[in-house]
Amino acid sequence: MAVSDHVGYAEFMEGVKKRNPGQPEFVQAVGEVAEDIFDYIADKEVYHEYQILRRLAEPDRVVSFRVCWEDDKNNIRVQRGWRVQNNNAIGPYKGGIRFHSSVNQSVLKFLAFEQTFKNSLTGLPLGGAKGGANFNPKGKSEHEIMRFCQSFMTELYRHVGEDTDIPAGDIGVGAREIGYMFGQYKRITNKFSGVLTGKGLEFGGSRVRTEATGYGCVYFAHNMLERVGRSLDGKICVVSGSGNVATHAVEKLIQLGGKAVTLSDSEGFIIDRYGIDREKLQWVKEHKTHRRGRISEYAKVFRGSEFHEGKRPWAVPCQIAFPCATQNELNGEDAQTLIGNGCECISEGANMPTTLKGIKSFKEAGLLYGPGKAANAGGVALSGLEMSQNAARLSWDEEQLQQKLQELMRGIHDRCVERGGIAGSDRIDYVRGSNIAGFVKVADAMLAYGVV
Repeated sequence: MAVSDHVGYAEFMEGVKKRNPGQPEFVQAVGEVAEDIFDYIADKEVYHEYQILRRLAEPDRVVSFRVCWEDDKNNIRVQRGWRVQNNNAIGPYKGGIRFHSSVNQSVLKFLAFEQTFKNSLTGLPLGGAKGGANFNPKGKSEHEIMRFCQSFMTELYRHVGEDTDIPAGDIGVGAREIGYMFGQYKRITNKFSGVLTGKGLEFGGSRVRTEATGYGCVYFAHNMLERVGRSLDGKICVVSGSGNVATHAVEKLIQLGGKAVTLSDSEGFIIDRYGIDREKLQWVKEHKTHRRGRISEYAKVFRGSEFHEGKRPWAVPCQIAFPCATQNELNGEDAQTLIGNGCECISEGANMPTTLKGIKSFKEAGLLYGPGKAANAGGVALSGLEMSQNAARLSWDEEQLQQKLQELMRGIHDRCVERGGIAGSDRIDYVRGSNIAGFVKVADAMLAYGVV
């Protein structure tokens, strides 16, 4: 019986929709995982008996709170904050904090659900969580951002801890915001602990953490290509986004011989047919980090480049694509365009950047497709290593951490291969492999605890 005809799957998804009205992102994430899991557990009664998937799709808790702060004009502003603690069967909750106007409960529940499987894939003892607020740091002064972060942590501190829940950064939350939140946590609790990751090197941060997600998604592409006897060398690469993940993906592509030709932001994308080299990339990092500028300025600075307003880069012919911006940025039509233009590999640096129709197109075309829960797990993997360094009160050097990151990404790739084989073919379904490998570890831990 086909998975789509499986009565259990259909009933399950209908229940998810009824229990989570108005939460399309969360329903989408659960549906993408459940389709593979229901097929896998069809003959494994114990998972049905103990309602494992049903329990995984219901967060342990969702904390919602008010965040009041004062802007530079002495106006009182009110935002909403959340922490979604999805599952801690294999370790303390772990997942980023996102500050963006698009943040809502549905988005954070989807991210926490995905994080549970992603963290399981790393092989590290980490549960899944996510948090954030509908606060947009863009256009805010340093003092406004500081006051907001302090107010956010004034509520969040009671729900987190180094052995309970360890947040990190995400969209809108970098080292600056982590520093402000950590300072407030330390002020309130009088404790210097590893309660946050992504900290500055001066106060317990880890080398390579900033680069890890971008580097990791390139390593995953390298692993997929290597398995079929190909390489990144000389390949034309399209990258979306221009933040931390995208810029470090480009950095690693340059090191491994790939040729990145695009970057983007919410206003559009640039294409540089000469390729983005080290000098140009350094300009982008300074422009986006220090000047908080738009990517359109790139086309005014570097000869031979163009800016395409209001568009995404998926129509640019390439051999490898790295969606590194945000969720659902690559739809079914985009996927067909990439396939038609000769793309052979996709490695996701963002969380769920491809819609279900896009994923289906990539799988049907037989492309090498690395889903975000596997391909972008480098960030949380390094966060786990930062936690280890904090607990032991030591700091590993960059060479050690680069090696550990490569090993972790190789391990994630191999777990996907182990569970993602396609009968009668030497191809690997990395989506199925990542879903099943992530599920089994969490599910078996839940079974060991009984009904809790």
